[in-house]
Amino acid sequence: MMASIYLYTFTLGLVLGSFYNVVGLRLPNGQSIVRPRSHCSKCKRTLSALELIPVTSYIFQKGKCKGCGTKISPIYPFIEAATGLLFVYAFYQFGLTLETIVAWVFISLLIIIFVSDIHYMIIPDQVLLFFAPILLVMRLFVAPLDTWWNPFLGGVIGFTLLLAIAIISKGGMGGGDIKLFAVIGITLGWSGVLLAFFLSTLIGAIIGIIGLTLGKIRRGEPIPFGPFIVIATLITYFFEKEIFTWYWSLFISHY
Repeated sequence: MMASIYLYTFTLGLVLGSFYNVVGLRLPNGQSIVRPRSHCSKCKRTLSALELIPVTSYIFQKGKCKGCGTKISPIYPFIEAATGLLFVYAFYQFGLTLETIVAWVFISLLIIIFVSDIHYMIIPDQVLLFFAPILLVMRLFVAPLDTWWNPFLGGVIGFTLLLAIAIISKGGMGGGDIKLFAVIGITLGWSGVLLAFFLSTLIGAIIGIIGLTLGKIRRGEPIPFGPFIVIATLITYFFEKEIFTWYWSLFISHY
């Protein structure tokens, strides 16, 4: 029984991940997410149903368009597989509870943000405006945090913190990052948004240093911060309690 549920959940994640690829790629360009049908970006050929099977089509086509042979970005199957695995892990963590629904909605938002920011360094307002009220309602009435005011405090802290950094750094943070952290604060609460911010800067710094060392990133060259936020937020969402428990155990043992 559970195996069937996990399989269904993974399949659902794969299909939605494919759709989130479309949303993340089209919305920043002002394109419809419905029309035209999925097509090769090079030869403009409309893709058949067999070419749209998540992950599988990429593998059997060896990562190339059947029409013109243009290489297909591995980001597509990565996003599909990642969404499927995250959906399954959320169900594994929370089971048949309302928090699982919150997790799937939250993961959906983060996946779309990852796609749009890694391609265009843009976090679309339309996506944030769509998900923000849904997540707020969920945190107030469906799967509340520990207190009713925590989502509001988290949203204010997330927005204010990033806004202050943007002002001090004179544009070091984009408007999309600021609004995204407000939504993260609504979902995770005040402690979660602070941890997500810390981890995102830590991950960004590590990746930046590695990139500079390997020559993959040039000093002063802008890089998308959204993927780091997404990774840090997912870590926080699933492991916040464990991280704080580990930290306090180190703190107490030290003193």
